[in-house]
Amino acid sequence: MLTLMQDPEVYADDMETFNGVFTTFMQLIKLKNAKLFLHSHQVANYAVSVAAKMRLPREEIERIRLAALLHDVGHITVPNQVLAKVPYLSTREMSVFKNHCNAGSYMLENIPFCQELIPYIRFHHERFDGTGYPKRLKGVNIPLGARIIAVANHYDRFINPCTQNWVKTKDEAVSELLSLSGMAFDPEVVRAFIDALG
Repeated sequence: MLTLMQDPEVYADDMETFNGVFTTFMQLIKLKNAKLFLHSHQVANYAVSVAAKMRLPREEIERIRLAALLHDVGHITVPNQVLAKVPYLSTREMSVFKNHCNAGSYMLENIPFCQELIPYIRFHHERFDGTGYPKRLKGVNIPLGARIIAVANHYDRFINPCTQNWVKTKDEAVSELLSLSGMAFDPEVVRAFIDALG
């Protein structure tokens, strides 16, 4: 993030730029897919709850919230016919889909206030066991914000009992998260997520 040691007028201009760009990106996500827009907000809500449960500093919780809202901004670059087929994709389609992590982070490269959000967006599909993408990072080499977003993203997209397409109880959803703990997800984050669910 930019520091307050900068010229106050420059800081205010940069903050105004960030707010305008952020709002535009959220509008583009909504235009791309209304469900994706809702998913982004739900993931942000879950991620904030987990970060608070883990007693992270307020500034870090805010970074995680913003990154969670933008975690799928790279989907703007993925053709609708590919998104409609997830998770039943061909090898070529899967390659196009997986690129959304890098695409989203590249969109933010030159935007003030976004530099610390980029790793969380780029690496939210990494797996704790090192079999994720795009860099096959493992364990604590995955930024904590990305590890938190990964759990929130998976829960909301695939096992949220409130999701219309899935008929799962809360207990089944929790059981599935626990089964993925240590493989796909950081066990500490999974525990905090389950505690946050209540």
